[in-house]
Amino acid sequence: MAEVSELVSILELEPIELDMYRGQTPPGAGSRIYGGQVVAQAMAAAYRTIDDGRLCHSMHGYFMRPGDPKTPILFQVERVRDGGSFAVRRVVALQNGKQIFNLAASFQTPEEGFEHQFDMPTAPAPDTLLNEEELRAKAGLDPASRRIWPVEVRPVDPAPQGVAEVREPNDMCWFRARVSVGDDVALNQCALAYASDMTLLDASLRPHAVDWDSGRLQVASLDHALWFHKASDFSQWHLYVQDSPSASGGRGFNRGSIYGPDGALVASATQEALIRFR
Repeated sequence: MAEVSELVSILELEPIELDMYRGQTPPGAGSRIYGGQVVAQAMAAAYRTIDDGRLCHSMHGYFMRPGDPKTPILFQVERVRDGGSFAVRRVVALQNGKQIFNLAASFQTPEEGFEHQFDMPTAPAPDTLLNEEELRAKAGLDPASRRIWPVEVRPVDPAPQGVAEVREPNDMCWFRARVSVGDDVALNQCALAYASDMTLLDASLRPHAVDWDSGRLQVASLDHALWFHKASDFSQWHLYVQDSPSASGGRGFNRGSIYGPDGALVASATQEALIRFR
């Protein structure tokens, strides 16, 4: 149950003052905090101020400084507006008195309305694919040489380990929480937000034959946006369909569509990332 306790504990923020919360980073996080963690914790902080059943339908965040995993993060929530159907929150994430991330999120009372969506593309079933740890082992690498995430990822078309080659700027993978985080919609949204930053910038690197292990690659998420269309259970397999329409100026722009196991489009993502090769 280590994976559950890690993912859930990341989202269990400590209240320290009215609309202010403290979040921690689990051990083994490396030299800087993973961006998806800060996104998910900021969403969790905003949710702490929503008490009428409204659900997040969109969030937009900017990363300003790398986070220090050894230092707790303070999340200060501003209650911007509580309207008849929608509520808006702004969250500032702070370390050592400086902003490392800020987020704006909107929440809506659930209602019925028009519905349509793009169909989920055809993809191999997840049980026919290898996860990231198995791919490393197959290549003769130590699976434990990299962090074991609380989210399992199974790439549909993985790049060969240690080989740099030009590929199309699109990608697909299946991903899910390794063990259930429960049936709470808000918690599942936060878990999905955590995972949504894991592979998204890769699409913008695929056309450029980048060697991740060269020591010359500098990457970082600059901003991140999510739209939640439908509730889902993130302990089930979700298909993450990603593409990159453009890269320029040392930045790569990426888009993602996240489908649930029944083919429903449950969320959409966009991100611009720093992609420098020195």
